[in-house]
Amino acid sequence: MDIPNHLKFTKTHEWIRVEGDEVFVGISDFAQSSLGEVVYIDLPHTGDSFSRGEDAAAVESVKAANSIYAPVSGTVTKINEELTSKPELLNKAPWDNYIFALRYTDIAELADLLDAEGYRSLLEQETAQH
Repeated sequence: MDIPNHLKFTKTHEWIRVEGDEVFVGISDFAQSSLGEVVYIDLPHTGDSFSRGEDAAAVESVKAANSIYAPVSGTVTKINEELTSKPELLNKAPWDNYIFALRYTDIAELADLLDAEGYRSLLEQETAQH
């Protein structure tokens, strides 16, 4: 599985791209593959604030609904509105389609995110357990 080295990751399979004081959040290829065909996305609103680990959005597929958690504390600055009419973009190009962006409030929280190698190790552990 191709895992971009320039991204950070959570243990709940969100990817994070840091740009200045913002983080862009999406779901990993592993997450979209596990979900199956994505049919709906419940996006947060610009201006919403979340603490790290809090439910910020939801992705529904033909199999299940899953929460998307805020990887760091912050305030939503952007949402990917294209996903409301084309949720399948998360299946087609998960690394290219962010769900929302946050302006983070605690830079130290970024240190808790996994790098690509750490995320690969997490996936190996999870697949070995199943």
